[in-house]
Amino acid sequence: MSDAPKMRPSFSTGGRWRIGLDAVLRTVLVLAVVVMVNYLGARFYQRFHLSQRTHMALSSSTLNVLRGVTNRLDIILYYDRRGQFYQDVADLVAEYRGANKNISVQTVDYEREPDPAKMVNDKYQRYFGAQSDKDLVIFDYNGRVKVFPGEALTKYETKAVTPTDPKQKIAFNRRPIAFNGEEAFTSIILSLVYPQPLKAYFLQGHGEASLTDTGSSGYQAFAEVLAQNSISVTNLPGIGNNGVPLDCSLLVIAGPEQALSELELQEISQYLREGGSLLVMFDFRSHGQPTGLESVLQPWGIAVLGDMVREPHYTKTGYDVFVGTFNKHPVVDSLGRSQLQLYSPYPVGPLPQSNRAANAPEATALFGSSTESTLLQNSGEPARSYPLACAVEQKPVAGVSNPRGNTRIIAIGDDVFLGNYYIDGGDNRNFLSAAVNWLCDRETLVAGIGPRQFTSLHLRITRQEQRELNWLLLGALPGAVLGLGWLVWLVRRK
Repeated sequence: MSDAPKMRPSFSTGGRWRIGLDAVLRTVLVLAVVVMVNYLGARFYQRFHLSQRTHMALSSSTLNVLRGVTNRLDIILYYDRRGQFYQDVADLVAEYRGANKNISVQTVDYEREPDPAKMVNDKYQRYFGAQSDKDLVIFDYNGRVKVFPGEALTKYETKAVTPTDPKQKIAFNRRPIAFNGEEAFTSIILSLVYPQPLKAYFLQGHGEASLTDTGSSGYQAFAEVLAQNSISVTNLPGIGNNGVPLDCSLLVIAGPEQALSELELQEISQYLREGGSLLVMFDFRSHGQPTGLESVLQPWGIAVLGDMVREPHYTKTGYDVFVGTFNKHPVVDSLGRSQLQLYSPYPVGPLPQSNRAANAPEATALFGSSTESTLLQNSGEPARSYPLACAVEQKPVAGVSNPRGNTRIIAIGDDVFLGNYYIDGGDNRNFLSAAVNWLCDRETLVAGIGPRQFTSLHLRITRQEQRELNWLLLGALPGAVLGLGWLVWLVRRK
């Protein structure tokens, strides 16, 4: 029998158990840390955008509105996931969900999920109205429901494309230019969170536009913008002895063609002294016939010149005026490099300091024409820039309390630019939203939620350059890869 010592096993049974238990405990510990980090990350987090140019970062106005969402808000994308702009909508609502934990988002693809689609259709069909039942965004806030059609989220531009062959017909290219998702969604959420809207009165009886008129000069689109900003608007057929209604948050006077009565002018002046808010616009059709509003505005430091501005360069028709330069004021700060398109506007601006009343508030010109503009009637006047809109705010006075708040006025030398036809010219619609919110003293919404512009990049190359690019992509690059592979093989073989 051999006396050689026996080989001892590398690991005893106890050692193996200790190593196994140690591995298990370490694994459990790592998993526990991962779970805790995820739990804390889900409850306490800070979202930020790596790129300042991202087109889905929410504006400050939207974030202010979302702070008011204190109950559960369900956003349902009733969409075809293969739709052209589905991903843009999904990315946008994801930003809303990230900004407020009370917001939940669900996508139901009506093409591929028939059962969930039927449940959504059965629950919300009565809210669809006359619009299509395809590609909808449904907002449900404590049983208050609003539905927005996806097709209305994108603004298109149609341009004529001149053919190279004169025998061919002119083709028309329709391309998307702006995405209005944030503007629409925030307006809907605002109306759901604050179901009792502010009340605006729209003066009638002097040739003003109609809120129900769908024609080019009608103001139906104007009323829609106010509704989107949670402001209900009601016709006011004249102002009698009772004055402006006490529940009036905003009085709108849109381009009267006839003069107002002396009683109406007195009541409007009283309304302003009580701290009311006024949006007043003038119409070129009242040229040569003062409406009386000029004298109402004068004590507030606003001058209205009864002549029309003509713009030699920044115009399409010779009658319209494009404005792209704005002064510093909350109403126009959000417009940035946008443009407004007005039609035959009157000059409206601050009175000279020497003509102002001693206690008149400071008036600020919002925007004006170019330095080369002239007047229609006084064409002999030297060309210069004319102010076209003016804003006034009466600051609070210590010890003085106005029943309606602090007076705010915006006077504009044109009313056509907010009619159905011109409201989508330039950034007119966004200007209206900013103006009414400032007048209603809703500073958090004045920042403006404009449409997000689509960026198009065009590469223009000749046929010869295209052939060279094809050879580069189909021949030179694959050939270079093959050559590099052959060299590697050759080196390794040696």
